[in-house]
Amino acid sequence: MTDPLDQRLRLAIGHFWYTRVTQGLAQGSITGRKDYGQRGEVTGGAQMDGFVEAIAATVREAGIPDAAVYRDHRLELPGFFRPTKEWDLLIVADGQLIACCEFKSQVGSFGNNFNNRTEEAIGTATDLWTAYREGAFGTSPRPWVGWLMLLDRAARSASPVGVKEPHFPVLPEFRDTSYAKRYELLCLKLLHERLYDDTCLLLSDAAIGKTGDCEQPSEEVSFQRFAASLAGHVAGVARMRK
Repeated sequence: MTDPLDQRLRLAIGHFWYTRVTQGLAQGSITGRKDYGQRGEVTGGAQMDGFVEAIAATVREAGIPDAAVYRDHRLELPGFFRPTKEWDLLIVADGQLIACCEFKSQVGSFGNNFNNRTEEAIGTATDLWTAYREGAFGTSPRPWVGWLMLLDRAARSASPVGVKEPHFPVLPEFRDTSYAKRYELLCLKLLHERLYDDTCLLLSDAAIGKTGDCEQPSEEVSFQRFAASLAGHVAGVARMRK
């Protein structure tokens, strides 16, 4: 029998690649102009909706009603360094913040986008936890916070990349690493530094992704662990609500 969580993951992966292809083809059909490069496949949005739905289903099974799961509207939370931040999925029940998740992807432009995603992930967590410390979420207990990345499994993301060291040496774990490995290190460090309660890294490409296949380079940042961690947290909240 197929594991429901594995099936949801396969559906999410397939949805991502199908949406990228269809948006890339459709973009510009009305205006007559197409975005340069792969931008047309990105500006359409909705590519990570399969992951949002997969996690929403897992949360419902853990005992949180669907009415408490926000995934397409009312996604803003107050920040400390900025007024608000829009998340990809929120769980708010009885006036308390239970959990929030970010779902990210990257296909191409690995160099620039890796740095941007890294800064974004760190900044988002820092802003949220500082706002939490300052009482921005009222009487909410510590929420569960998750970050997921789907990375294109390509030659450029799998090949070692050099580093520039004009003044000081980089940390040894970054030497001769690919962007895929750097994302794995990022996920692990975000987890170990407790910026997020769980993180996840998935590798896939259009060839294997259309059938829902992916690679998970580390058990510690796997989708199964990510979903189980969140399910355990919300199950505890559900018991308290009863």
